[in-house]
Amino acid sequence: MPSATTLGDRIMQFHRRLSYTGPLPAGIRIMNPFRESKLALPMLQQFCDRFYSDNRPRKLLLGINPGRHGGGITGIPFTDTKRLQSELGIAYQGKPSHEPSAEFIYSMIDAFGGPDVFYGQVYINSPCPLGFVSQTEKGTEVNYNYYDSPALQEMVKPFMVKSVRALIALGMKTDTVYCLGTGKNEKVLQALNREYGFFGKLVALEHPRFIMQYKRKFISEYIQKYIDALRD
Repeated sequence: MPSATTLGDRIMQFHRRLSYTGPLPAGIRIMNPFRESKLALPMLQQFCDRFYSDNRPRKLLLGINPGRHGGGITGIPFTDTKRLQSELGIAYQGKPSHEPSAEFIYSMIDAFGGPDVFYGQVYINSPCPLGFVSQTEKGTEVNYNYYDSPALQEMVKPFMVKSVRALIALGMKTDTVYCLGTGKNEKVLQALNREYGFFGKLVALEHPRFIMQYKRKFISEYIQKYIDALRD
């Protein structure tokens, strides 16, 4: 990669190349917005041009994998179409989407100092940067996490290891990584980190969906917890 490229350039190249060709359990399909939608890459480009047109290293915050109503549409982690327009000022022509996790993340970003300040210090992605969906008996698709079945987790482990290495190589700080999820995601990332030595330490934070679903009345406390951890 030429030294003249920016972090944003490298982020775009990473996502243009993203693909998963490995096996999947029956009834599960990969969700790749960068191959399935003509809008995801152009929207991500606008995002990178605004926030990552430099080469400053960022703190890395890792979620689980993209969801259908957030990054699965916009290509930007934890960003639904509502926040894409209202918080980032990026136009969107299509069916609007709302994701509770995005609501929490952008409330936290606003408290942190706004998108320019936050993304100037932090980069959000996932150890599995492509999503999964399963089909219900009624034929509708629902989100599926990489750890929702032992078989899927084992199948995608090589892809996850490769992806984490590639994310670090974009220009991320490695002394500390921040994990969204204090349950299964933390357990998996801790195990991967012990095996591969990606980061000096891992700091786990409650996942935004958990907060919005079960701890909504304590949102302000969780926002402060995020800010304190990320500013440490």
